Amino acid sequence: MIFVRFLLAMLPIIWLIVAMMALKWPTWKAALGSALIAVVEALVFWHTSVHVVAMSVVEGLCMALWPIVLVIIAAVFLYNLVVKTGGMDVIKQMLMGISFDKRVLVLLVAWCFGGFMEGMAGFGTAIAIPAGMLTAMGFPALFSCLVCLMANGCPTPWGSIGIPTVTLANMVDFPTTTALSTMQVIQLAPFFMLIPILMVFMTGKMVNGKGTAAWKGMWPLMIGAGLSFIIPMLIVSRFVGAELVMIVASICSFAVCIPLAKKIKPDPLYEMKTEKKHVSVHDLLIAAAPFICVFVFLLLTSKLVAPINTWLSQFSTTVHFVNDESATTFAWVNTPGIWIFLSALIGGRIQKASWPVFGEVFKATLKQMAPSVYVMLAVLACAKVMIYSGMISDISAFAIAMTGTVYPIVAPWLGFLGTFVTGSGTTSSVLFGRVQLDAAIALNFDKYWVVGLNSLGVGAGKMVSPQSISIALAAVNKQGEDSRLLKDIMPYALAFLILMSIIAEVGSLLIHG
Repeated sequence: MIFVRFLLAMLPIIWLIVAMMALKWPTWKAALGSALIAVVEALVFWHTSVHVVAMSVVEGLCMALWPIVLVIIAAVFLYNLVVKTGGMDVIKQMLMGISFDKRVLVLLVAWCFGGFMEGMAGFGTAIAIPAGMLTAMGFPALFSCLVCLMANGCPTPWGSIGIPTVTLANMVDFPTTTALSTMQVIQLAPFFMLIPILMVFMTGKMVNGKGTAAWKGMWPLMIGAGLSFIIPMLIVSRFVGAELVMIVASICSFAVCIPLAKKIKPDPLYEMKTEKKHVSVHDLLIAAAPFICVFVFLLLTSKLVAPINTWLSQFSTTVHFVNDESATTFAWVNTPGIWIFLSALIGGRIQKASWPVFGEVFKATLKQMAPSVYVMLAVLACAKVMIYSGMISDISAFAIAMTGTVYPIVAPWLGFLGTFVTGSGTTSSVLFGRVQLDAAIALNFDKYWVVGLNSLGVGAGKMVSPQSISIALAAVNKQGEDSRLLKDIMPYALAFLILMSIIAEVGSLLIHG
């Protein structure tokens, strides 16, 4: 019986994969089908009341709209505005001033800058904006999406000022985030070393089909790109906590990668064919004004500046959609989307954008992002129905019952599953954080290690989440290529997941003794 319930609970997820990869449906249609399957199963097999199912859907729709849809539209609007004003051309020329090598540019934009955007804003901005930047620089659109999906997965636990890890620590009643965040860095360290190497490999495959040949002359930069993340992450996690981990790491990575990039011998095979132009500091500051505003606003309103954060927190509403035990809080002011929109307006005015231009870009952005909005609405509605009906609990119960003492092998798969379904490392923490802790206690494993394994799986799940794929494609105006992009990124994600399971089990044995 437990297997039957598990299989039925997995049906919305199985459908999502089949519809996208085999039937090649657009993501929004596949996600809508998953939501409908979840609703029918909740009513028929889990005997959930119509009221609970209906309010689960409403909660999912509301959470999708605020803050996820808000922040994604804000981020793409900001990017499109910078393109419209010519600021992106200036930023492009600045990057070209560092190197014309495509391999180097991919690491600087998708890895370093993408990590910075993940640490500051999260919610898909680290996929949308770098993918758009690479496309604007002349890279193929689908390749830009692919490398940004690869780069964005493992930084997710520390996205948006560390919200996923902070949430996970709260879910399992850890007193601080320092020990958990440090453990997560240790678990993900091999992947932070591996990802820059794979990104250069992907670039080589894109240029001439020879991925390994692209590594020639790039090893100092690839190793530096990984270590410059890992070392600051360990230090900040150990002594400060999760909030600043990704921001500090990405800034340190920039500081290390730029000098290393300038020492790389130019290779004509990987050279961008464009004219080099001098960029003054004044022009660069104007071009980067929206991004500078994002950094300032998000930093000043984060928990790192407690007085401002506390004052702004009063402008929020807590809603009990389904029952008194579950509560959803909507922050009406202090949410990344608001600050990104404000940054776009201020930065756009600095760049001399007129109000008609703002309106034109905003309308184009809404049209561009419409399919992604449908995906997010359907995915979050499906996730909430699965949570409140008990489907997620049945998946967890089956995993624990079937694995026993080798449970750590499947622990990352739960984190993967939660992020694949919802597109959110934070939601995955909510779904499976307590399950991971209960399993650790029952099996007498180190609780920090096992709970951290949830975030390990998040790193792979974010790469293939339909929500992430939809956001990436919308940012580069390639809607409808979902199945192709999923097919390209899926082998990497599955390989990561298998390696994560090995790390999880070996680490558990070493710690458990």
